[in-house]
Amino acid sequence: MMEAAGLVAVIAVALVFNYTTGFHDAANAIATSVSTRALTPRLALGLAAAGNLAGALLGTGVALTVTAGIIQAPPGGEGLVILLAALIGAIGWNLTTWYFGPPASSSHALIGGMVGAALAASAGVIWGGVLHKVVFPMVLSPIVGLLLGYAVMIALLWLCRRADPHAAGRRFRVAQTFSAGAMAVGHGLQDAQKTMGIIVLALVTCGIQEDASVPLWVIVATAATLALGTYAGGWRVMRTLGRGIIELDPPQGFAAELTASSVLYATSSLLHAPISTTHVITTSIMGVGSTRRRSAVRWGVAGNIAVAWLLTLPIAAALAAASYLALHAIITL
Repeated sequence: MMEAAGLVAVIAVALVFNYTTGFHDAANAIATSVSTRALTPRLALGLAAAGNLAGALLGTGVALTVTAGIIQAPPGGEGLVILLAALIGAIGWNLTTWYFGPPASSSHALIGGMVGAALAASAGVIWGGVLHKVVFPMVLSPIVGLLLGYAVMIALLWLCRRADPHAAGRRFRVAQTFSAGAMAVGHGLQDAQKTMGIIVLALVTCGIQEDASVPLWVIVATAATLALGTYAGGWRVMRTLGRGIIELDPPQGFAAELTASSVLYATSSLLHAPISTTHVITTSIMGVGSTRRRSAVRWGVAGNIAVAWLLTLPIAAALAAASYLALHAIITL
């Protein structure tokens, strides 16, 4: 009975985490389109929610990594407590960064929570998986976003060098509807799968299923909650991404979204690595903006964002470890 209640609690809190990921990361898909006035905020949120829903239904490779490649959760109630603590730590960091505005990573908050809770419980951490599937992509994907964003923007400038600026701006505003949609699908493809992986790991821990396959009801539930959370919006983070780093015009917004969505699709489909949507879109904006001139990018704001990135893994891990100790103490009373 206790184990069944624990499983229900983990699934419920996992969906809450997924919901907070939606409103925390909504800005990733729509900030550039809103800041360039290609889309109204409400229309952009609706597009992002629909794209997240579609992306969540397109694959499970990242979910497999989260289920089997990060920690070794012990069977039964102890494993459920670890997962519950991991989710509490990730939600705590999500809400903190959402309130104060810096675009931190929900993905790395969850991974940090899993590692912190496992260490507090003296459970196994698959350090090879953390290194190759989390740390390396965490370092490389922002670099790729920065360099590819710069290259894409240079290519667009060359292709449109003889175009009328006003006519080109109108065309790129229309094009941003599609690039923002592609960004939203990529976000759903990445972020919903992390919650799927946690729920499947809980099912395996309880012995309800033996393999890491994702049941249809898990896919539907995570897709729906991510879409609902996205539609709730993330206005504080949106202001930082949309105008805090650089004032974007429609061609730059299109280039940033095209770059970020390409990186998301590649890492999800080919590497099955849980990368940060936030990291990729932010550095893509920086790369695109630096083609104007390096001083056009507000590097001080970018530095503050980088600090939030560096703090995400350790702080989420610490919150999860404290949550595990508190939950364990309550259970053993």
